[in-house]
Amino acid sequence: MTNTVGGLPTAGDLFSPVHLTFWVPTVVLTAALAIKLPSIIKMWRDPLLRAVGGLLLFACAVFVFAAPQTIAWTNRVTGVPNISAPWVYSLLTALCASWLLLIIAWRNGLTDRADRTRRAVRWVVSVYAGVIVALWVLFWLADAPVERLRDLDTYYATTPFMREQILLYLTAHTVACAITARLIWNWIRTDGLDAWLRWGLRLLGMGYATNLFFDASKLTAIGARWTGHDLDWLSTDVAPAAACVSATLVAIGFIVPHAGQYLQEHWRVRARHRQLRPLGLLMRTVTGGREPFAPHAPAELRLIRRETFIRDALLQLFRHLDEELSRRSYEAALALGHPPARAQALAAAVALQDAVERKRRAPDSDGTGDPDTTYLLREIHAVSQALRSPDEIKAVRARAAAPAESVSAHD
Repeated sequence: MTNTVGGLPTAGDLFSPVHLTFWVPTVVLTAALAIKLPSIIKMWRDPLLRAVGGLLLFACAVFVFAAPQTIAWTNRVTGVPNISAPWVYSLLTALCASWLLLIIAWRNGLTDRADRTRRAVRWVVSVYAGVIVALWVLFWLADAPVERLRDLDTYYATTPFMREQILLYLTAHTVACAITARLIWNWIRTDGLDAWLRWGLRLLGMGYATNLFFDASKLTAIGARWTGHDLDWLSTDVAPAAACVSATLVAIGFIVPHAGQYLQEHWRVRARHRQLRPLGLLMRTVTGGREPFAPHAPAELRLIRRETFIRDALLQLFRHLDEELSRRSYEAALALGHPPARAQALAAAVALQDAVERKRRAPDSDGTGDPDTTYLLREIHAVSQALRSPDEIKAVRARAAAPAESVSAHD
């Protein structure tokens, strides 16, 4: 039995394996719930998000109330020995129902099967609500006066009504785990899934499959009691560890798609911001000032500010552009073997550098003709990337400066 003070763990016992088995998954599940909560509140009418919220909430509750110190506290507050048993079993049964409801919402929510979905939801709610009612009826019919904090399942494995109660919750749990794991693994093999979602589903599938080890350990230990053997360690040590690993995998499975997509998008925005640095530095020579700088602003806002700064500076520079130089540079880049998209970016870089120099020498002069600025305003990232290759720009500039017939002769 764990050391407790007023039903709470002592400081020396807080980080024992027994406590970590229950509190580690609680922390991870709470983190997953916190990440999902804004979306759940914002889109409460979405049955899929409601199912996810219910699943994570029940999972947190199961590990909180299944911890030995919480069991002792619940029994003491109610004054009923072992009343935590039907309470924890009921939470676990509700969690099982939420697994199945999640799968129903997940798989059927993408198709027009409203009637079929409602029937499946009613069936799951009815069956598992009936199981919860039966758990409480069996508990009140049973005689279980000796409080057991960790080994109740094996201690009362041969006690009438308690035996049926224990087998009932394990059966409901096993069925839900097997169905959920099977459906998730089938779904993983379908085409068109986002990579982060596929990884999340893999972790969920492993989590639910691991939960079957929990059931197998419990049932084996109970069966051993029936035959006069003692394998209680499977129930008290192996089963909680399996539940801990399972809950952690499930929680991470919900976190991975959300966090992965967020980090991927955040990295993409930061990368685009860095890509624009060469063009931003060139545009500083046009405006004579720095772009707006806010180190604590979100990455998306910093990217927007840099893009706006560059486009505003380009508008000041367009009248100094030499359209003929841009055309010759494009042909020169093609002649040097660059693909059309890269050639256009290099030609724009050459023309921009020339326009900056023209503006510096003669601020009031104009370029030749009426240049088409659509590409420059739209493809600032490609142009900025081209500016990172000064040797290629130098080669294009040199070839574009050669006589037209010389360029043609080399084609």
